[in-house]
Amino acid sequence: MAVAIDCDPARLDRERIYQYLSGESYWARGLPREVFERSLAHSLCFGAYVDDGQLIGFARAITDRATFAYLADVFVLDGWQGQGIGKRLVAAAMAHPDLAGLRRMMLATADAHGLYAQYGFTALNRPERMMERLDQDVYLRKAAGGDAQAVLG
Repeated sequence: MAVAIDCDPARLDRERIYQYLSGESYWARGLPREVFERSLAHSLCFGAYVDDGQLIGFARAITDRATFAYLADVFVLDGWQGQGIGKRLVAAAMAHPDLAGLRRMMLATADAHGLYAQYGFTALNRPERMMERLDQDVYLRKAAGGDAQAVLG
């Protein structure tokens, strides 16, 4: 069965992507639907599809399309893993005209360092220059009706 990858937002199976990210992924569990929808609207999204149009993989790039991108939410559904689809998604992102030639592209991963290394990703060159503002509980507070903008402790 052939697999096609494209950036057509109309083809995205938003419900399946949301189910995976909010319920199955380790990085976005509990993701509120409205946050998910905003994230897609402001990203360059890649879908991987089989012949019948079923979405089997996804990735998105948050980017200014000139100097920087953050590759996020890369996944391949169970049953389709191990067939090179994740590699094809990353390769499609790297080759996209709006992402090719950027000065910096970043990502975070807990378990796919080998995959991303094949595309030139490395540990931070100067980690002492990088900072982050991380709020692991923001989705939990939103779900509980709390202030999602709470100051980090």
